[in-house]
Amino acid sequence: MKMAPLAPRLVVPIDVKKHPWEQKVPLHNRWHPDIPPVADVTEGEFFRIEMVDWSGGRVKDDNSADDMKSMNFTIAHYLSGPLRIVDSEGIPASPGDLLAVEICNLGPLPGDEWGYTAILKRENGGGFLTDHFPSARKAIWYFEGIYAYSPQIPGVRFPGLTHPGVVGTAPSVELLNIWNEREKRLAETNQETLKLCEVLHQRPLVHLPTPENSLLGKVQEGTAEWHKIANEAARTIPGRENGGNCDIKNLSRGVRS
Repeated sequence: MKMAPLAPRLVVPIDVKKHPWEQKVPLHNRWHPDIPPVADVTEGEFFRIEMVDWSGGRVKDDNSADDMKSMNFTIAHYLSGPLRIVDSEGIPASPGDLLAVEICNLGPLPGDEWGYTAILKRENGGGFLTDHFPSARKAIWYFEGIYAYSPQIPGVRFPGLTHPGVVGTAPSVELLNIWNEREKRLAETNQETLKLCEVLHQRPLVHLPTPENSLLGKVQEGTAEWHKIANEAARTIPGRENGGNCDIKNLSRGVRS
């Protein structure tokens, strides 16, 4: 009788001391169907993916909020993958297939056992309470078992529920075109008529494709292929039909989505 593996196969390893573009397995920070997969995983396989934080290490474990104050959002978000899902006969999934993923476990990598909460500077993104908190602020949170605590917010300790901020499937060409056309129309709208913009001040309503700081996995920067993808690829900031920036606590251990 064939026994199930005792440990998941490591598909994407991460060295927390290296930048996203220095990793052994290439990362990416855009959505595009032509970004090639970095590995195959088989339907029903138990596997492990390691990842960097969304900023790729730009947010530091210190008492300064300067990193949040000057954050360049063209970097967001650094993602592990893409992965190609194949069935037992090696046939890959295709657009329109139903994909179910179960998150079996989550946690910080050794040597990187911390997180943070932050407020963006009003002139660099802002937030819903930017009139009350116009300056950048940051609190570092350390893990103590299942609990998180912060030296910047003394007396507060709570059970931390780790979850991936961004998880999704690569779009088809047709879906990517829908996104780009829809968001281009929104960018051309008179944003002063939209209440959200009155609250978020300097935060753009949409982030259109840009080659700036594009990281496209195995695609070599500077090539004709890289320029084509970088000018078409969707940014990872909003959630869309493919999932994307879900950023909800419910997406944690034991969830099947």
